[in-house]
Amino acid sequence: MEFSTALFYVFSAIMIFAATRVITAKNPVHSALFLVLAFFNAAGVWMLLYAEFLAIVLVLVYVGAVMVLFLFVVMMLDINIDRMREGFWSYLPLATVIGVVIVLEMAAVLYRGFMTFEPQAGALAKNIGGTKELGILIYTQYIYAFEIAAAILLVAIIAAVALTLRKRKDTKAIDPGDAVRVKRNDRLKIIKMDAVDQPALDAASTAAAIAAAQARDTANGAENKEQK
Repeated sequence: MEFSTALFYVFSAIMIFAATRVITAKNPVHSALFLVLAFFNAAGVWMLLYAEFLAIVLVLVYVGAVMVLFLFVVMMLDINIDRMREGFWSYLPLATVIGVVIVLEMAAVLYRGFMTFEPQAGALAKNIGGTKELGILIYTQYIYAFEIAAAILLVAIIAAVALTLRKRKDTKAIDPGDAVRVKRNDRLKIIKMDAVDQPALDAASTAAAIAAAQARDTANGAENKEQK
């Protein structure tokens, strides 16, 4: 067995394990981290296929940007894991149907590619995985798929913004529209007050306290005399 073949099996085994843990891990943060591991091993497989550009893009875009966004969203949502587990098995029939449909779609897409598979020398001659060849394919043969992917990403961005701006009772925030529409008189109110002589007020308060204490002492003395 060649060294590249052994590396392929190692990368594939780790990637399958990580992908399985993505859907079986109970903690969403752990699932996201296992997905990062799967992306790294997929990049290793791309490197073995001499598609260096795809490998670097997979690491930079998905691991460096998309997965960080996933982690922020998971932490921001504060998901109640115990509540998510309730009725989990009731979704199994629907999940099975969706999984079968996805497998059939992938098989239909990849069937033609496997039938017309060329050896490695042919792939190297066409420089598969290069930036120029990928750009030509994306903007000619796969232009509609590229536009659909762009629309899906736009919807995802709008959904992320909507999640961050949703109203919560425990969130201290203000409405930007109300802040813009506020008037000057609503922000500040000027009241004219007479000047106050604070030292005189302090002296009067002190004198009143002394007088009250003297009156209390006088009353206590009178009560003591009556008792005697």
